[in-house]
Formats: sequence, C-alpha cells, structure tokens
Amino acid sequence: MSDYSEYRYLIVGGGMVADSAARGIRELDAEGTIGIVAQEETPPVARPALSKKLWTDASFSFDDAWLDTEADTGATRHAGERAVSIDREDRVVRTENGLVLRYEQLLLATGGTPNALDLPEDERVVYYRSVEDYRRLRRLAGDHRLIAVIGGSFIGTELAAALVQNDTEAILIFPEPVLGGSVFPADLAHRFEGLYREAGVEHVPAARLEQGEAGEDGLELRLTNGDRVRCDAVVVGVGVTPNIGLAERAGLETGDGVLVDDRLRTSDDRIFAAGDIASYPDAILGRRRIEHVDNAVEMGHQAGRNLAGADEPYDHTPYFYSVVFGNRYEAVGTLDSSLETVEAWSEDREQGIVFYLDGARVAGVLLWNLSGRREEARRAIAEADAGDRDALKTRIPLRDAEED
Repeated sequence: MSDYSEYRYLIVGGGMVADSAARGIRELDAEGTIGIVAQEETPPVARPALSKKLWTDASFSFDDAWLDTEADTGATRHAGERAVSIDREDRVVRTENGLVLRYEQLLLATGGTPNALDLPEDERVVYYRSVEDYRRLRRLAGDHRLIAVIGGSFIGTELAAALVQNDTEAILIFPEPVLGGSVFPADLAHRFEGLYREAGVEHVPAARLEQGEAGEDGLELRLTNGDRVRCDAVVVGVGVTPNIGLAERAGLETGDGVLVDDRLRTSDDRIFAAGDIASYPDAILGRRRIEHVDNAVEMGHQAGRNLAGADEPYDHTPYFYSVVFGNRYEAVGTLDSSLETVEAWSEDREQGIVFYLDGARVAGVLLWNLSGRREEARRAIAEADAGDRDALKTRIPLRDAEED
C-alpha cells in the first residue's frame, strides 16, 4: 500500500529537533531507516536566521539557512502531514491525510503553536514562526510601510530591530512600562529600550492588543490603553503553546509538556520527546521545558543517539541568546527582574554580567556582549554562593574567551 511505510526510527515534527535527531541517529546507525512526519511543506531550516541574519547580514543568503537533512542523513520526509494518533501497542502513527507509519523507535518533536490574538485572518497578519512566515513578512516589509510588532519578547524585539533596518517603519507594542523590564535590571532595560528609540522604532509601552480589524488600506488595532494604531501589517510574537495533544491522546504522561526522564524517554519505553514539548530534568536547573534553539539542537541530537541505543543522559544545560542592533546577549537559567541582581560591567558599559539571585543560590546569569563564558555561567548556577556578592562580581572575567 502506498500510504503505508515502516521505519526503524520515526520522528514526528519537521524542525531543527528532527534534523539534529537524524544526525544523532546516524552517528550510531548508518543504515536504519528514518522517517520524518513534517507538517511544514518546507524542509528543516536554521530557525534563528529567520529573525536575525536573513535580515541583518547581507552576506548570509537563504541557501545558507537550509539544513539539508534528507541529503545528509538519508531520512524520508513526509511533508505537509500532521500526525493525529499513535497506536502504542502496534507501534503505528497515523496522519490526517491517511498515512500509516510503523516504527520501532519514535521521537515526538511537535514544537509549539504561536499564541493567537483577536486579529482577523488576513494575509497582512503574521504569527511569526516558519519559513513561510518569513517569506510573507518579507513581502509585506520595505518601501517605508508601517508594521506593528505585538509583543516585547525575544522574537518581538528581534523582529522590530530587523524591520527598522530594512526600509520599514516599525511600531512595537508591549505590556511592560519599559521594554525588557521584566527580564533586565532597570538600568539595562532603559539602555535596551534606548537602542530601539535611537533606531526609530516607535514605542507603545504598557499596552496589549484588544482587537484588530482589517480594511482595504491597512489594519486598525485597538489597544488596552485606549490607543488606536493604523498600520500596513501586523506581526505577532507573544509566545507559543507546546503541541502536546498527540502525546496526550496516546496516553503518555504530560504536565507542562511531555514528561521525559534524563534519557529523554517518555512513559513509553519506545517513545522519546525533545525540543519545545519536552519537560526534562535539567542537571543544574531542575525539571523544566525550554523553547530555545540550543536546547532544540542539543536535545534533538541526544534523543537521536538514544533512539539508536546509546542510553546516555541529556546533561546539557541550554543557553539562549538574542542579537539586536549589534548587541548580543546570552543567558543561562532564569532571567527575572523581580529577583535580586548582582552586576559587573566594563568601564565603558559595553560588556557586562548580571547574576540573578533566588535566596542563597544563583538562578540565572546574563552575559551582555561577552562571548565564550557560558560554561562559567553554568558553573555559577551550580556552585556559586549567592551570599558572597563581592566574589560573584569577579567570578566571571569581563573579557571574551574561546566559545564553549
């Protein structure tokens, strides 16, 4: 039957986790068949490029973003297919279009769905996540059009910076009184916001979208602060909801995500989970679910190896990063401005470290324009005495090092 296939390894999800998992499998098994069920029509791509380099680096082309998963690993990708059920007894995944896919080992990497707002279904409204979203926003941008960016998250701030650097007027709508105020210490948040003001990004702080309407000549947004914003297009970056429905229907244990052990194995020994959906026991941070690219790549790689029999723990504590207006910041752990902080800055304030303290422990570390210090940040969270503020300030040197 043309709609039936068997695979030694089946991956549900077509993003960066799938790519890194396929590569992890191939490190141990050069011949085992790999199938990928991908709701996206487009193949796996280096997703950070969609909001960073493709907008800001003229030397970086779209061809540089493709991951070439099928060519490099021999995986078979079933594009445009959404998995709807898992028969754990017969080890079968069925898709919405009627494909029946049998597996020996299964990896769930279903990612997340962007959170929706009260906006019309319209070509000019983009919930930003995929290659097609990038292409559509590119078509909408330029020619000094005005695009409203809703959300002051990592993706929202990156997109506002990207747009204003590409012949586009940008207005950034965010719920905090100061941009970045929920994650950065007050002084840094004001500096961060200043980068956007200097670049010409209009700000609407302390506001959320109430409702949006579309007309022939643009969109009108009604905000909770009473403002009305008219714009040519809207791009939304207000977080995602993990796609755990497939796992729930299969009877796997879930909570804030699909629960896995340190081998990334679910409550079914033949089924693993990785990426945005996986709630895993981090060796330093404790159980959590992380939606950033470093976690997707490293967790996917380890899941692939374990699918192929490695039986190794996932002992990597991920970091996350953003790049805006030439400033790169990286972080490990929790960034929450309500926590007490200890800061160390270079004399010119161009490089800095912020330790976020939760009682007697370091809960998170922010590295501002400081490369090669992630491993030291991890060790600070695992080992440092938060009570010794002076020692914290000098724990991580204020100079670049080799990347860890």
